[in-house]
Amino acid sequence: MELALILAGAALGLLIGFCVGFSRRAARHNSGTDDPLDASGLSPGVGQVLIVLRSLAIVLDESETVVKASPAAYAFGIVRAQRLVAEELVELVANTRRDGRIRQVDLQLPRGPVGDAVVPVGVRVAPLGAAHVLVLIEDQSDVRRLDAVRRDFVANVSHELKTPLGALRLLSEAVVHGAHDPEAVVRFADRMQHESQRLGQLVQELIDLSRLESHDPMKEPEEVSLDTVVAAGFDRTREVAAAKHISFSSDGESGLAVLGNPDQLVMALGNLIENAVNYSAESTRVVVRMRRRGALAEIDVVDQGIGIPAAEQERIFERFYRVDPARSRMTGGTGLGLSIVKHIARNHGGDVRVVSHEGVGSTFTLRVPLLSPTSETVRRPVRPATQVRRPVEQRTL
Repeated sequence: MELALILAGAALGLLIGFCVGFSRRAARHNSGTDDPLDASGLSPGVGQVLIVLRSLAIVLDESETVVKASPAAYAFGIVRAQRLVAEELVELVANTRRDGRIRQVDLQLPRGPVGDAVVPVGVRVAPLGAAHVLVLIEDQSDVRRLDAVRRDFVANVSHELKTPLGALRLLSEAVVHGAHDPEAVVRFADRMQHESQRLGQLVQELIDLSRLESHDPMKEPEEVSLDTVVAAGFDRTREVAAAKHISFSSDGESGLAVLGNPDQLVMALGNLIENAVNYSAESTRVVVRMRRRGALAEIDVVDQGIGIPAAEQERIFERFYRVDPARSRMTGGTGLGLSIVKHIARNHGGDVRVVSHEGVGSTFTLRVPLLSPTSETVRRPVRPATQVRRPVEQRTL
């Protein structure tokens, strides 16, 4: 943290240095003896410095319009439509502009336009020349996230691994005592195989969840096509759906793109589609719909399944929570699938919600911020979303 503050201070001094001789350069510019200033009235060197900074950096003019910003400022959704999104930052800029003082504070900034996810940051605000204000933002979430991941992983493993391990121990004892009965041995061995698969799935999903909590997809985001995410999500569940004669279809707006991690988005949508298949009757249909709603992309996963009781809908995204434990055991569910979806949505500045009616079906809606037209500088070549390596039959809820 001290190193981050030192680097932020150095960057602040460097950028202020660009503006120390601002009026002198402007005078030379008017006489045609110096390099031209850009349209914002800043030296071109300021923009070059912003690009290489590790901190999120933003420069605002007198009208509080963002005239320069580092790519990460757009990726994190702090700047939209050339304006600061967070009211706390707007207030800090106004105070610094009023009295000319450099300010340094710690804040909790919203990660996206929806959802309750926040990013702990250190903020420094300083006047930049006569007309501009500089905002430097240092992400402080990594240390806190790693501490939470270690704590949660130990708690989850110690709590959840007891059940399948206990079942395997009892079944192995039954095999030993039933060695004289070949049919019993086959039956117990089959149950041991089922429990070992469930144990493997549980360990894998705990690892996935820990990775999601420790890795921020917006640190190195990519442009992600939602069309490829939907196609990959269907592929993950095609075999299970075919066995139940469940058909897939998609409609709505195509060509939508978001900023984030393609593999995580495939995991999230794939979990929702698999959940729909596992809790639907045979010969039904699962539909995925995409649409643009303001600054968000909304993806609906609609099934004709058993539905979720109204009293349970608030808790289904909790870790290890199961609406019907007996059915979850039958399908091999761990209670982590929807929790993983929630974490991925939050990590991308979005959220996930459900509307369900018992006996009719459920609609899960994944909402993620759309790729902003002002995010050109952070776009990367679109690459196909890939599937997470895991046997299809083990990815149930």
